[in-house]
Amino acid sequence: MVIAMFNFWYFFWLILGTGAILGLYFLLRKRSLKTQKIVLFSLLAFGFVLHFLKIYIPPYSVDQARMFRDSWFSNICAANIALFPFMFFSKKDTMKDYMVYIGILSGLLAFVYPQEPLAKVDQLAEQLDIVRFYYHHWMLFAVPLLMMVLGVHKLSYKRIWVAPVGLLALMLFIILNQIFQSELGFVPLRSQQEFFDIGYKNSSYIWGPGTNDAIGNFFSLFTPKFFKTVPVGEFAGQEKYWPWFWMIVPVFVLVTPLAFGVCMIFDRKNFCQDLRKFKQKFVKKEKTNVA
Repeated sequence: MVIAMFNFWYFFWLILGTGAILGLYFLLRKRSLKTQKIVLFSLLAFGFVLHFLKIYIPPYSVDQARMFRDSWFSNICAANIALFPFMFFSKKDTMKDYMVYIGILSGLLAFVYPQEPLAKVDQLAEQLDIVRFYYHHWMLFAVPLLMMVLGVHKLSYKRIWVAPVGLLALMLFIILNQIFQSELGFVPLRSQQEFFDIGYKNSSYIWGPGTNDAIGNFFSLFTPKFFKTVPVGEFAGQEKYWPWFWMIVPVFVLVTPLAFGVCMIFDRKNFCQDLRKFKQKFVKKEKTNVA
């Protein structure tokens, strides 16, 4: 099994993932709400456990440094794997909205563009990790999607702010995760000579766009110049992206419309009704002012 863009195995996982979602939908659609929740939570719980079990398979089992480093939740999808099981049983609709918006967007993107398997040098020796990769990212968008189509949760366009705010909060969680890793010795501390090096442990663009990184550089187009420059000290005036802060504007500008698109699939009726009411109220007000 060798993964390459648009080869047999690439489409195999896309078709298998789609078929699994359809199969679960038809299996669960007439079941009780309790049964639906048990099955969906089980998928999330298995993903949570699998995240730690991966240390027993290559490449983690044969590389202790990577085992210690990657068993933490150091990127967006890994952090979601850690948080989704707890969010699933939250009584707050905002938590479930976050699962739908960010789960569908991040999980589906990773499934369509499987960057990690594509980057593997020895895919044949790491097939179990490729299977693990696909399950984890399938789970992230499959469970929120099934929550919606089965009626386990109802999305609201009025809570669209959850997508950018939630993603930025998640990035703070990732930063905290990485600080603990460094302070506890799981990854080396950065020295002064590495002040401008953002290539290490930067899979979620926390520290800035990578070198020759098309996606990261696209995000940076929306970043105010102030957040790209060292403000004070020895390196004042030199280019360096402010950790986390540089992503605030790009996240709001880019993630909000994507989340709105997801919302229109599930809450278009309410949005259109409220839009008509607003138009009627506006027209009535205009007529009153003219009179």
